Amino acid sequence: MKPPPFFHAAFRGKRVWLSGHTGFKGSWLSQWLLELGAIVHGYALAPDTIPSLFNQLGLADRLEHEIADIRDAGTVKKSLIDFQPDFAIHMAAQPLVRRSYVIPVETYETNVNGTIHVLEALRGITNPCAAVIVTTDKCYQNHESGRAYEESDALGGHDPYSSSKAMAEIATDAYRNSYFRHHPVRISSARAGNVIGGGDWAEDRIVPDAMRALNKGESISVRNPTAVRPWQHVLEPLSGYLTLAAKLASETTNQELASAFNFGPGPDSNRTVSDLVQEILKHRAGSWSDKSDPNALHEATLLNLSVAKARRILNWKPVWNFEETLERTVAWYDSVLNDETSTLEITHHQINDYGNIS
Repeated sequence: MKPPPFFHAAFRGKRVWLSGHTGFKGSWLSQWLLELGAIVHGYALAPDTIPSLFNQLGLADRLEHEIADIRDAGTVKKSLIDFQPDFAIHMAAQPLVRRSYVIPVETYETNVNGTIHVLEALRGITNPCAAVIVTTDKCYQNHESGRAYEESDALGGHDPYSSSKAMAEIATDAYRNSYFRHHPVRISSARAGNVIGGGDWAEDRIVPDAMRALNKGESISVRNPTAVRPWQHVLEPLSGYLTLAAKLASETTNQELASAFNFGPGPDSNRTVSDLVQEILKHRAGSWSDKSDPNALHEATLLNLSVAKARRILNWKPVWNFEETLERTVAWYDSVLNDETSTLEITHHQINDYGNIS
């Protein structure tokens, strides 16, 4: 068995401020940090799905749980200043493209102003702190050429969600250059691909929508079957965030670390939505139907990331391929829905399995 990843010792006994801890990715990261021995202070709105992974894991009783809005600058500042973290990971967001068309103002307030509130609060931290601002692969000005986007490529966004994340990246870079060059806080940003995995219960996302349909004995409705996405298991980018944060804290003279990093899957995982659904159906009986709408709101049809920078500087690379990712994802839902094991047990096992081979 391989030794655990380098970052496993970095968080033991350390104070980690985590925004968005009640969400899908935030719940997985909270669980992982607790297993690493971190003292976690979560800052987020209450879970917005029923069920929610956060509640299924019983996280409210296992970490410092603060229900608050990232759009409230004063509360964000007080939370960070009072906690004085060793690490800060900002993940709170309005994360859905289609919802951003319905609530554009809230999307910008959350994703742009919320990020600025975190950055402004970090200016008041007096001890060394490594901060990772999480955005998205959709922050790039996407010409859908098929070329893998690198961190130096132009930022942009066709829809409110994508553009809000590009704006968050621009604000992060401006704050880093203006306020954090000679400051105990060091700041990086992280851009991940389409994240999937057990415990995602959101509406209007292909994996939870597929699992809900199959559990009802219905055909999976696919609105954009030819769209290509960089599918990756939720543990992949989280391992990237943890690696980046740990190195940012330990390698204080390495200026390349205080910058943006992509965390995406291997090229083989850049697959269509129809490929994804067909892979799910290898593990569950069922069918899918094409519900394409030529008049639907715009969503990118081709997007993938280059992770060359993360490989070179962080020695990070993706671990689970496309097939393994879908097998693990379906297994999580099956275990929980069939009461074969507890949510905490299957989540712990998958974190442990991933850590032992990463």
